[in-house]
Formats: sequence, structure tokens, C-alpha cells
Amino acid sequence: MNATLAQRLDWTALDDAARARALQRPVQAVAAQTRASVGALIEDVRGRGDAALREISLRFDGVAPASFEVGAEEFAAAEAAVSPQLKAAMQEAAARIERFHRAGMVQAYAVETAPGVICERMVRAIARVGLYVPAGSAPLPSTALMLGVPAQLAGCREVVLCTPPRRDGSADPAVLVAARMTGVHRVFKLGGAQAIAAMALGTQSVPRCAKLFGPGNSFVTEAKQQVAQAGAAAIDMPAGPSEVLVIADEGADAAFVAADLLSQAEHGPDSQVLLISDSAALLGRVERELETQLARLPRADIARQALAQSRLVRVDALEQAFEISNAYAPEHLILALREPRAWLDRVQAAGSVFLGDHTPEALGDYCSGTNHVLPTNGAAHASSGVSVASFQNFVSVQAATAAGIAAIGPCAVTLAEAEGLEAHANAVRLRLAAGSAPEAA
Repeated sequence: MNATLAQRLDWTALDDAARARALQRPVQAVAAQTRASVGALIEDVRGRGDAALREISLRFDGVAPASFEVGAEEFAAAEAAVSPQLKAAMQEAAARIERFHRAGMVQAYAVETAPGVICERMVRAIARVGLYVPAGSAPLPSTALMLGVPAQLAGCREVVLCTPPRRDGSADPAVLVAARMTGVHRVFKLGGAQAIAAMALGTQSVPRCAKLFGPGNSFVTEAKQQVAQAGAAAIDMPAGPSEVLVIADEGADAAFVAADLLSQAEHGPDSQVLLISDSAALLGRVERELETQLARLPRADIARQALAQSRLVRVDALEQAFEISNAYAPEHLILALREPRAWLDRVQAAGSVFLGDHTPEALGDYCSGTNHVLPTNGAAHASSGVSVASFQNFVSVQAATAAGIAAIGPCAVTLAEAEGLEAHANAVRLRLAAGSAPEAA
């Protein structure tokens, strides 16, 4: 086996420290350096606004557009440049994404929790949101669809999108078409951590957004986390670099499994792919398929770098494979098993699950209907992928009549007194007393 491909491990032969190292993401090894450089960049944008954005864009993207915002002429040129076939595919994908997300939309509701006491929950769209669509080594118009469709369904009043400029200073035409297709209001040619800083803080050109969405490399993800920690903007979740974990049995198709691993490995050198199987023979077949398929990939060099930090793991039983997966909490989990649905109850933490031999992760990336903006780096333990609810706030409302406070007020008084909060108790007592007082003659 080529030394640059994924490391082969026998889980039962590893001690706890070796197992922890085996499940370490590549980004965790460089986190301190990334954190410092991103922090400095954010502060530069905070202090100098557009001037900092121009210098940073020139340094990292090789171009500093005269205007960051995409104008009408560039949108028109993009429409002309994108083929009818690609437009039709994007429209087809957008329709399925809308169908899936519309079905899961949360509704407002009201309930009488006691006689005379009505409690409600209102649904309100976040007024201004910022979407990040990567286009570094590969433009991702699919991400514009994944973010734009639920934002549109939520009813956000202003949707801002940032995407890296190309070397000629223009934005990727397919990304622009997808943005227009989903009702995005403004698009800016900004990439990387500087785009996140601009949308979180606001500059002379870029409006400040209340919440930021989208995947990206380790710098983008770190920037999102830093602006969230500083209270500058809320974020959807840590989303990047990309990762996939495949659990496969002896009957899995090695070519399919290898293709799924490579589809994530080609995203970037800091992507990670894991294969876990109870069949040593299957692992060997996948190794050979990786070599064969790599030879045909245009992005083979990128995929090889990612594979060098990835793992092929043999376990004694599939039950153990699910224990490992739940500890890792992958962004994407593929169950290449003979009865995949029978194992689904064992999945406790994953961004998105793909069942069986005929459900490649690439379907979820593009057009099955689910969202591909998913939690990474173990965030799937407590976070979920993007949905319409991600773009909304939920506001509780309550109203009590005189009879209502008479019914539940004593409960509030007792709890307030137990907590030593006398003003809380008094606010209720006054109303109880007013309600019980005889009317003046």
C-alpha cells in the first residue's frame, strides 16, 4: 500500500492513548496557530474595516476588487455564463431541498396551561443573516442552495452572502445564479476568515449580520467560533473541514466505499475520512480501490494529503464500530451494511446518515433534499445541521386574566419565597390581593 494513503489500524490492539490519537481531527493539531492568526485578522477588520478587507483579500485571494459587492452587470453575466443544464440541475435540487425543509418547519402554537392562562410561542425570522459559500479550491453553488432555500422559507428580510473572488476579481457565476435563485439580497466578493469578520462586525461596505451560516476550512470555522464567543454574531455551528465515517461489512462494495471516502478527501488537505469494518478482507479491497480511483481523480494530490491523516480501522464486531462512531460524532456517517436500517437505532451522534449501498454521501451534498451544512469536529454530539429553524427566533408569550393569576399565583409565590426572591413574590401577591379585594361601593 502507498505510504501516503490512510493508516490501517486494529482497534483491539490499541491502548486508550492510541485510540484517542486515531480519532483526532487534523485541525486539532494546529488549533493554537490557527486561533492566533484568525484573532489578529478579526481585530484588523474591526479596526480598519474595508481597508483591512482589501489588504487581506489581496494577500490571500490575489485580488482586491474595487467594489466588494456584486452589481447588476455581473449578475447578468453570470446568468449568461451558466449552462441551461446546470441551471436546470440547480433548480431541481432547490425544489427537493425546499420540499424537505418545508415539511420540517416549526409552527407557532398556543396552549391554555391553566384556566385563564394562555402561553404561546411565536415564530419570527432573523432579520439579517450572513451566508458563507466557499469557493477556494472549488466553488460550491450547492452551498448557496443549502443556505438560501431555508433562509427564504424562514422569511429573513435581508440575506447577505459572501463568497471568495476569482483571480480576475469576479465571483463564481454558478454561485451567483444559485444566490439569485434562492432570493439572496446582496452578494459580496469576500472569502475566508475576513468574510466572517466583515459580516459579524460590519464594515463601510458589508452590513453587520445577526447570525452567520456556512461551511469552510479551519480558518473560516475558527473565525465563526471567535465572533460567536465575542458576542459579535450568532453562528449556525462549527462546519468544516469536511469529514466522513463509513461503517462497512464484508458484503459492502469496495469500489463504492472507496469512492465515498475519496469524495470527502478531495474537499481539502484537512478533511478526514474513516472506514471501520469487521472484515479485514474488505479493508484490503478498499485500499486497492483507493489507489485505482485516485489515479483517475483531477484532485488526487489534495485527496492523498487528506488520506494521509485518515484511518482504516478493523474491529471485532460491528457493535464496536458504532461505539467508535458515536465517540467521534462524524459530520457524515455512511452505513454500508446489508441491513442498514436495523442498525440505525445505534446511531447517537452524527450530522447526517446515509443508508445502504445506493446512498452515497454525494446525494446529500447536492440534491436528495437534506442539508449539507452539518456539524463537524465532534459538534454533532450537541448540534444539528441547518434547517429553517436555524434562521428563526422563537418568542414565548403569556397572558393571564384575574382568574388565571388567582389560579396559579400561589404556586409562583411559594417558589419565589423558596428562592429568597421577595420582589418576585410581591409582584404576584399584589395582584392576588387586588383580585380578592371587594369592589368599592
